[in-house]
Amino acid sequence: MPADAPSQPQLKDAALPSLDRLLASAHVVSLPMRVKFRGITQREALLLEGPLGWGEFCPFPEYGDAEASRWLAAAVEAGWQGFPEPLRSVIPVNATVPAVSADRVPEVLARFGRVDAVKIKVAERGQTLDDDAARVAAVRSALPQAAIRVDANGGWDVPTAVEALTRLSAVGLEYAEQPVPDIDGLAEVRRQLRAAGVPLLIAADESVRKEDDPLRVARAGAADLIVVKVAPLGGVRRALDIVAQAGLPAVVSSALDTSVGIRAGLALAAALPELPYACGLGTVSLLVADVTRDSLVADDGAIRLRDVRADAGLLEEFAAPGDRRDWWLDRLRRVHAVLAAPAQV
Repeated sequence: MPADAPSQPQLKDAALPSLDRLLASAHVVSLPMRVKFRGITQREALLLEGPLGWGEFCPFPEYGDAEASRWLAAAVEAGWQGFPEPLRSVIPVNATVPAVSADRVPEVLARFGRVDAVKIKVAERGQTLDDDAARVAAVRSALPQAAIRVDANGGWDVPTAVEALTRLSAVGLEYAEQPVPDIDGLAEVRRQLRAAGVPLLIAADESVRKEDDPLRVARAGAADLIVVKVAPLGGVRRALDIVAQAGLPAVVSSALDTSVGIRAGLALAAALPELPYACGLGTVSLLVADVTRDSLVADDGAIRLRDVRADAGLLEEFAAPGDRRDWWLDRLRRVHAVLAAPAQV
């Protein structure tokens, strides 16, 4: 049974670098994407160089400062604390297919090389279930033996989710990720699918990383597995703690990171006691450019664990415009203040 919720990331004064130190090491980039993903065509990120490596701070713009503080804690861990000792050096990864038209699926898959698992985005605003079904069918046609999972990012309500997943599961799905936005809804979708004899596992993503209590989904019996992302959970060590307390199988995924952020995801995948599913850490292939010339991309369905360094030339080439740099530095100042504040008892 899951224990009480892990505490929010609170870095001791000695562990949290000064704001001046972070500002001095900050680089803000804007990287073009190959296809629209989460509604964006440019991925912005603030990179920090610490004594032990590079960290990445890139919460999406709509996230508030309190939520973004977890992302900064993860970046500080990467640059100033380093990662736990790995248990494995090769991490299996899935391909990711955004909500593109079915005819573009082969083009997207080609960028990932050989893969054994694919995550497909569904429930995109402005699209229909027919669009989703065509996309899923195109992936199955291209990869008859691959494990396929779909991710709705909470885009359906319960009745729509049950209808959609019943239909999509006909091609054989490994699991469905966050079909509805809330924990009670996840539990109800899971219950109705089982009652209808649809043997589909339910994975929780937003209901773990966006909740004040990331263990509530496990206590509610709302999911069969959890998706864990280093930055939204506050770092590798805190994510390991959440997985241990949840008592559910875990899938490690990314938040559309550069190779610097992917390195942190690989550190989590490498340190987990068990890694039963391919990880969603192949998303650098969705970017036109990266911040290193030796990107962490899959080779033969896996990424080998290694360190990366941001390249000075690429940081300059893809530096964000002045107004966007100022926006990120202002955000860094505010979020640093949140992390530096005394813990509330």
